[in-house]
Amino acid sequence: MENISVITQSQVNVRITSSANSFGTEKRFPKDLTIGDFKSKLELLTGSLSGNMRLEAYDRDNKLVCKLDNDGALLGSYPIDDGMIIHVVDPTIKVGEFEDLSKVEKYEISEDDYAKKTDSVRAFKERNKLGRFKELDPEEERKKEEERQRKEQENKEKAEKMKVGDRCEVRVLNQPTRRGTVKYIGLTDFKPGYWIGIHYDEPVGKNNGRVGGKQYFECPDKYGGFVKPENVEVGDFPEEGLDFSDEDEI
Repeated sequence: MENISVITQSQVNVRITSSANSFGTEKRFPKDLTIGDFKSKLELLTGSLSGNMRLEAYDRDNKLVCKLDNDGALLGSYPIDDGMIIHVVDPTIKVGEFEDLSKVEKYEISEDDYAKKTDSVRAFKERNKLGRFKELDPEEERKKEEERQRKEQENKEKAEKMKVGDRCEVRVLNQPTRRGTVKYIGLTDFKPGYWIGIHYDEPVGKNNGRVGGKQYFECPDKYGGFVKPENVEVGDFPEEGLDFSDEDEI
């Protein structure tokens, strides 16, 4: 009778998720790891202590396959294949505990104090005439100022065609399209030029309509944002699903 042998890969590529956060990480692990050693490696990925972990394996359809409950068993002894999800359950950690930035102590410095520092990035740019501190010849400065004024005039004219209550779409380069309702139109104290205050349909904003201590309009926190008129289109835009924002707004 002919001998038959079954050869399997020595490593497996899985996605690690955790009850402590909302993101996941894809990693490759050797199958000859014990579950105990596997948990130790997961500490750096999840923030959970190995002794508090309960591991569950899910297939590509997010269906539970098995629980990895024997610390002495090898990872390869369980039916784990490439593309599966290993979910780490830690009952000692609240969901999103490591994502709440409000609990992180932040260092803050006033604009005046920062301007006085001689070892800052800003001071380096000023000394070396870099970025916005670069010296321009008069003709280049004139053209730059003319372009700024032209653009601002276009923003003003577009803003004047809008009215509070208009439904709108916000279209910023390299960001998902977002929808909402126009709640403010005009000049602001935080930056020059015309701005449009938006009450987004979903919590994809930066504020609650309040910037720099001034309330321009009211909405729930994270539902508000201010965008230049050039990035706003008004029209028949009914509510739709959730999008995500970047940083090109105030």
